[in-house]
Amino acid sequence: MDDDFDFPMPTDDVADDMVADDVPDENPILKVGEEKPLGKTGIKKKLLREGEGWENPNIGDEVEVHYVGRLLDGTQFDSSLDRGTPFKFKLGEGHVIKGWDEGIKTMKKVEKALFTIPPELAYGESGSPPAIPPNATLQFEVELLSWISVKDICKDGGIFKKILTKGEGWQNPKDIDEVFVKYEALLEDGAFVSKSDGVEFTVKDGYFCPALAKAVKTMKKGEKVLLTVKPQYAFGEMGRPATAEESGVPPNASLKINLELISWKIVSEVTKDKKVIKKILKEGELYEHPNDCAVVKVKLTGKLQDGTIFVKKGSDEEPFEFKVDEDQVIDGLDKAVKTMKNGEIALITIQPEYAFGQSDSPQELATVPGNSTVYYEIEMVSFVKDKDSWDMNNTEEKIEAARMKKEQGNSWFKVGKYERASKRYEKAASFIEYDSSFNDEEKQQTKVLKVACKLNNAACKLKLKDYENAVTLCTDVLEIDPRNVKALYRRAQAYMHLVELDLAELDIKKALEIDPDNRDVKLEYKVLKDKIKEYDKKDAQFYGNIIAKMSKLEEAESATANTDGSPKGTFKTRALSSVQGKARSCWDGLVSAIRAGLRRFSTQAAATGVSESRKNK
Repeated sequence: MDDDFDFPMPTDDVADDMVADDVPDENPILKVGEEKPLGKTGIKKKLLREGEGWENPNIGDEVEVHYVGRLLDGTQFDSSLDRGTPFKFKLGEGHVIKGWDEGIKTMKKVEKALFTIPPELAYGESGSPPAIPPNATLQFEVELLSWISVKDICKDGGIFKKILTKGEGWQNPKDIDEVFVKYEALLEDGAFVSKSDGVEFTVKDGYFCPALAKAVKTMKKGEKVLLTVKPQYAFGEMGRPATAEESGVPPNASLKINLELISWKIVSEVTKDKKVIKKILKEGELYEHPNDCAVVKVKLTGKLQDGTIFVKKGSDEEPFEFKVDEDQVIDGLDKAVKTMKNGEIALITIQPEYAFGQSDSPQELATVPGNSTVYYEIEMVSFVKDKDSWDMNNTEEKIEAARMKKEQGNSWFKVGKYERASKRYEKAASFIEYDSSFNDEEKQQTKVLKVACKLNNAACKLKLKDYENAVTLCTDVLEIDPRNVKALYRRAQAYMHLVELDLAELDIKKALEIDPDNRDVKLEYKVLKDKIKEYDKKDAQFYGNIIAKMSKLEEAESATANTDGSPKGTFKTRALSSVQGKARSCWDGLVSAIRAGLRRFSTQAAATGVSESRKNK
């Protein structure tokens, strides 16, 4: 073979037959020396040397290979090894025969394999004279040296990203994160446009041109890429005028941008309403976070928006110690520290609702004015988590811990801190939820404790307007004690708020059967009856309006001459009136049947235990 043998392309007739739909079903796992077909492609692959890692190249990636090509009789027709230069091409873009695209995408880095490729995926009926005869099955010994990933970031051809240096880890920046990057932007002809050796920006705000924000969200720490950017993600139809430091960008110009993601600060929304935000300045260690009632030690500095320091603790003294979720610090700090790890340093932004509220609040070094957003730089020095049930040595410890948490819940309930009380009741119940290790006497104690914790928690949920969970908690109690009047009463209250009036009535009637003189239940029954009357009245108005509209339609039809010219009130009009009357009667019957059916269904559901899903939760 001549040394300058060009890797031949398939002829047009073969290329037309090589449609992209012929994708292999699988990438078989092979042992060295083993040969298997690649799905339904007709290609056979024999593994000669295992590769590294687990990744395979993707369509569009720039791969680099060494290869030797032979006919089935062993005749060699091409070799990159003989030329001494690896062969490079873009995978899956028609730069090589179809059999190569299908085979090489199954390989790993430094893997070596032998591919046997049928004619229809090689050079077909025409062959490639003089080296390759018509209808030739070919064998290629291929070594995948490396590849550079090229990705269409926006899936519209607007930004292509070529990875030059892989990054670390698995995370990518999010819209609210702050990234620190280096970049250099050039026009397609290589003319300089802009450069920075280090710039920080919030991803969602972007920087320089839209492509930078789009690209960094796909990158990892330390990753270096080359971006090919079309005008819609650069400066569009208008271009950009030159400045003292940077060159201009002509209208509709594409750019080449070398971009490196040096680092980023992870920003997270501590609360769902986005009023407590945490920006990590230094990553913490391991994976554990403080829980409710954990004892934490921190260093912190609190500032106002103008930079005024109003509190500073732990820097020149022992770290500041407090107990999480015990009202010892502002709510925003409580919530934020629960997301931190040991050694982590973070900047916490806390809006007034989670800080000092509407009134002025004198602090250690300055007064915080009302409605102030405050900023804390905080370092988590250490923490000791509050014990969970699996941390406890014996059943006596679990029962005592449950009692203590229940009492804490009672204290918070009395001062109107219902969410905090609810968490204490939940923790108390978790200590004694599974009673397989308790003796008979202990089981009786835990039964009483469970009932009390769940009933009290249901009262919290009612206060917090979490009616679904109030129903669940009361149902749990009724599974332990079916005649518990408080559980029936509180579940009825929850059902009333959920407008499940039939179920509420069933619970109240049952409660009165058990305790006929219960004043609270009687009063609730009166409220329920009034609510039922109110809803029945609304139903009557609703269906009455429908019937009234039908009557008006009938009157309008009666006042109009018949389309065939017959006088008003003739047989045709009377027939129409009769049909409408029957329709109205059928409608009334249907409405009544639906309402009765729903009422029966609700009652039956309650009578059979309200909900099987709750029993099996």
